[in-house]
Amino acid sequence: QVQLVESGGGLVQPGGSLRLSCVASGSISSIAVMGWYRQAPGHRVLVAGITSGGITTYADSVKGRFTISRDNAKNTVYLQMNSLKPEDTAVYYCNADGRPLTALYYWGQGTQVTVSS
Repeated sequence: QVQLVESGGGLVQPGGSLRLSCVASGSISSIAVMGWYRQAPGHRVLVAGITSGGITTYADSVKGRFTISRDNAKNTVYLQMNSLKPEDTAVYYCNADGRPLTALYYWGQGTQVTVSS
């Protein structure tokens, strides 16, 4: 069992930056896909970006502003968010998906990001 713990959320002004961290309690080296998702108030959970096999893809709404990086040695995935907009306000969740090669599939508890002046 692996636990994912997100941190780094908070209140930031429009145009500002935040870096979210997702620390796993165990090794993530065997987990192929790591992703960041978000859920805005009254909306469903949507993908912000995922990284797999060295390839990272982003939702159109965050492309060019958000960057995902992964450090397997530290069992950590990061989400660097720049040029934040009020519409980026959401709870951000980290996801680890080792399927189908493994049964590993985990979610973090989420961290709140609020973009407001």
